[in-house]
Amino acid sequence: MSSAFSSLPGAIHIREVGPRDGLQAEPPIAVARRVRLIDALVAAGTVDIEIAAFVSPTAVPAMAGAGEVVAAVGRPIGVRRWALVPNARGARDALAVGVDAITITVSASETYSQRNTHRSIEQSLAEVAAIASYTAESTNNITLDVVVSCAFGSPYEGDLDPVDVAAIGQACHDAGVGRITYADTTGVATPRRVRDLLEHTGADIGLHLHDTRATALVNAYAAMEAGVTRFDTAVGGLGGSPFAAGAGGNLATEDLVHLCADLGVATGIDLDVLLTVSELVSEMIGRAVPSRIAAAGPRWRSAPP
Repeated sequence: MSSAFSSLPGAIHIREVGPRDGLQAEPPIAVARRVRLIDALVAAGTVDIEIAAFVSPTAVPAMAGAGEVVAAVGRPIGVRRWALVPNARGARDALAVGVDAITITVSASETYSQRNTHRSIEQSLAEVAAIASYTAESTNNITLDVVVSCAFGSPYEGDLDPVDVAAIGQACHDAGVGRITYADTTGVATPRRVRDLLEHTGADIGLHLHDTRATALVNAYAAMEAGVTRFDTAVGGLGGSPFAAGAGGNLATEDLVHLCADLGVATGIDLDVLLTVSELVSEMIGRAVPSRIAAAGPRWRSAPP
């Protein structure tokens, strides 16, 4: 690696959230096709995949059949299967079908929290503690990760103090959660704001970046420079919150993998195979995906003959 990039990590870890976050706002897709997507991501080398959400099918029709998805995917060797749960009941349902890891969302924005989960921040933190207590009693060695939404700003309250945002993550740690991920739900983060938050959280966090204002990739780069090595991405760049008007999709997995390949930062994901997965996603949703690399191809394919 060039000395110009010596501050970058040698490797990063990507959690693929396309089968859940990417598809949750889309018209419902059959379980078998969602399983096909997950299998294709495994074939590309993805080892952490958020495959389902144990939420009300009335509230999120696209996530119906979560238990069926988990059963059909099985237990691919070396792959950690994540599920999103909104509450202790969802956690019980997820554990009952044998998921490996659970994500829980809380919000740094009080109004967003009320609209998204119909709970206050304080109530959400109490739910996190209940889930942590319940899973601690499990013999399945479950990994927990709390995703703090609106970590860089709220569509309702505007800018949020990074001290307050970091305090929410610390409260989750204190409740027994081992991993915290901060989400740029509405895509308002910039490299400066990423660094501002990291001053209070340290680099041992995950980032879940959205590309509403075309800053997700540069924010990921700034975070890597600061020592962050965990990122949530979605193949094709799908996703976006229905509770935040105008919110763009997730940072595309192929866009981050492509950048890292050129920088000498290992991801363990085969970009050529991943691009075939992106094509599959496009077929599933019936339109082109937002990913820049899916549209333009990797740089080494653009050289003249």
